[in-house]
Amino acid sequence: MAPDRSERILHKETNVGLPIAQAWQAWTTSEGIRAWWVKQSRIELRVGGPFELYFAPDLPRGLQGSEACRILSYRPPEMLSFSWNFPPALPEIRSEHTWVVMRFVATGPAETHVVLDQLGWKQGPAWDAGWKYFDDAWGSVLELFQKKFPLHHPSGT
Repeated sequence: MAPDRSERILHKETNVGLPIAQAWQAWTTSEGIRAWWVKQSRIELRVGGPFELYFAPDLPRGLQGSEACRILSYRPPEMLSFSWNFPPALPEIRSEHTWVVMRFVATGPAETHVVLDQLGWKQGPAWDAGWKYFDDAWGSVLELFQKKFPLHHPSGT
């Protein structure tokens, strides 16, 4: 019997040189996202509020990015969850959604450990392609976040 792929969890993590409140703001506001990732977005921190990032704002609505993605839950400054769709390059599942759970853990006064888990995977070749896409994409996103806000340690430690 094949494993139940719906129990797969795409897991990524990184450490950044930001206090937890600033790491939280960097993910939960349009201003914060603009500072390090996407220039245009619509984020409203409320259950059911939009979590829309526009990677291609000049394209028609529906092809711009994470349109129709919503905030599912949050607990400042420790946890944010949102629905997430697939890129237009995967048209078969573009309108499907997984959910992403972000956790923020203070590891020092100016350091935060960031954990990203993407859940809700279904079965099939398109979903396998989606997994591969997001395995690469989320790794790149967290690497970008870490490079924008690197850890700063005094020399010699």
